[in-house]
Amino acid sequence: MKTAIVTDSTAYLPEHVRKAKNIEMIPLQVTFNQESYAEEEELHVDDFYKKVSSTLPKTSQPPLGEFVNLYNKLAENHDEIISIHLSSGISGTFNGSVQANDLVEGAAVYSFDSEISCAMQGFYAVKAAEMANSGENAATIIAELNEMKKSMRAYFMVEDLMHLSRGGRLSNAQAIVGGMLQIKPLLHFKEKVIVPFEKIRTRKKAMKRIGDLLKDDVRAGGQIQATVIHANRPEEAEKWMEQLKLECPEVEFGISYFGPVIGTHLGEGAMGLGWVRK
Repeated sequence: MKTAIVTDSTAYLPEHVRKAKNIEMIPLQVTFNQESYAEEEELHVDDFYKKVSSTLPKTSQPPLGEFVNLYNKLAENHDEIISIHLSSGISGTFNGSVQANDLVEGAAVYSFDSEISCAMQGFYAVKAAEMANSGENAATIIAELNEMKKSMRAYFMVEDLMHLSRGGRLSNAQAIVGGMLQIKPLLHFKEKVIVPFEKIRTRKKAMKRIGDLLKDDVRAGGQIQATVIHANRPEEAEKWMEQLKLECPEVEFGISYFGPVIGTHLGEGAMGLGWVRK
């Protein structure tokens, strides 16, 4: 039994990691005016933040045909396909994967809703790939991914709630209140959608609070893998990670980014931290 692993571009896994782990990627689309780009293939993060300063793009899920074509290609050499996607509460990408399953012959497709996105979605994809490369079947891998969900955490803050509001990822009322009070609300995923976790006044205090939440889980025991995620703030992300390393030396840290699709909805300057118990 040979199992292929697929994820979408919003996991923001570097190309060298995908190649090393045998992870296939299907890109979401970012559209500026009438011109569309495949995220992570035709539009990379640095170019995106240069373009977005003058034009707010739109985002869309991969066309159904791209799922079908990729799955059929993988079915030539695999018996099973696990396809891991960003939360179905903020995108139709997962549902596109489910629909494509009915149009694929030669391999069973298992669509997995990460109920989250970005580096934490990547945690699932990397773990699945490592298990698949070791010969584990889809049932065993999916069971492990569901076990990971129990300890998966992610908190983030944005500079301007209106980005989330315009994209339909947060209610207008929440965005307006946030703007009036000049708060920096901590956000997280709950039941597959983005909701406020706590209201905090300043960026510095918000980041400290996220760090405290990580420490709570560290004190609970176990090995933890964590990733700092930023929207075009690499120096700030590096500085924050170094501080977190001092406070939580037992945690394995990395840095990732909010790429074009997620960055469109969070806005430049967003900062987050996600972790999972290994």
